[in-house]
Amino acid sequence: MKKRVLITGGAGFLGSHLCDRFLKEGYSVLCMDNLLTGSKENIEHLVGNEDFQFLHNNVSEFVHVPGDLHYILHFASPASPIDYLKMPIQTLKVGSLGTLHLLGLAKEKKATILVASTSEIYGDPLVHPQTEDYWGNVNPVGPRGVYDEAKRFLEAITMAYHTFHGLDTKIVRIFNTYGPRMRLNDGRALPAFIGQALRGEDITVFGDGSQTRSFCYVDDLVDGIYRLLLSNYNQPVNIGNPDEITILQFAEEVVKLTGSKSKIIFNDLPVDDPKQRKPDISRAKEILGWSPQFSRSQGLIPTLEYFQNKVQSGG
Repeated sequence: MKKRVLITGGAGFLGSHLCDRFLKEGYSVLCMDNLLTGSKENIEHLVGNEDFQFLHNNVSEFVHVPGDLHYILHFASPASPIDYLKMPIQTLKVGSLGTLHLLGLAKEKKATILVASTSEIYGDPLVHPQTEDYWGNVNPVGPRGVYDEAKRFLEAITMAYHTFHGLDTKIVRIFNTYGPRMRLNDGRALPAFIGQALRGEDITVFGDGSQTRSFCYVDDLVDGIYRLLLSNYNQPVNIGNPDEITILQFAEEVVKLTGSKSKIIFNDLPVDDPKQRKPDISRAKEILGWSPQFSRSQGLIPTLEYFQNKVQSGG
């Protein structure tokens, strides 16, 4: 019998790539999504695969899965500022109620559960690079607090189920990730810059562009998540690419890569926007034997190709 895995948020950017990986590894995959920010387009190539099943469901309301279940990966959540500022209550619910429902399901099925946390739990960090031992600098009542605190709660309740119920839990702290199937309009720097460049529009940089980000290609991230799920480690683990770049440098890189004549313009910095973002991945290297294999220049080639098709099709 094939092992069965439930992936929530499975029609999203990361979730759909996880569906691909687990099918490739020989699992039976149950993809659950309410399509609030996910899209059936991301999983249409899997329809017809006898080991793949899609369930339209909101995990914040209830979760019912008949039969055996060996693994759960909880990736359901709005994940970009433009989404969680528009859907603050849904974001808080999926991080709290949704996580609670899935932990209960994992307990019932005696399944291992991996929850998707984020580098945003570090807030606007006072420690650089960010290690898993850093507790963060988060404004709980600021506009970004709905996402940051939802994920901090997700971590807290996951550890409570691990320590109190003995549940096998994993926590991945995901840093900026990119690749095919990102939404052009999700508001994050990489799709925004590439979309603007391909359409010949001005590229909008917030602040003076000196804030930094570290971009990890999606295949690398998925590999780190897969290794973490199958490990014996239960504390949080950063997965990301420590190759740090300023937002202005990245905008210039996108202009050069696309051959665009777009000008770079500057707008006001959003409230509580992190000034620095760079993972310390020592723990992932030591425990998982993981480190990113794709350079930014390598990962941007298939990403750009995907966005070119999207822009041409008006998507």
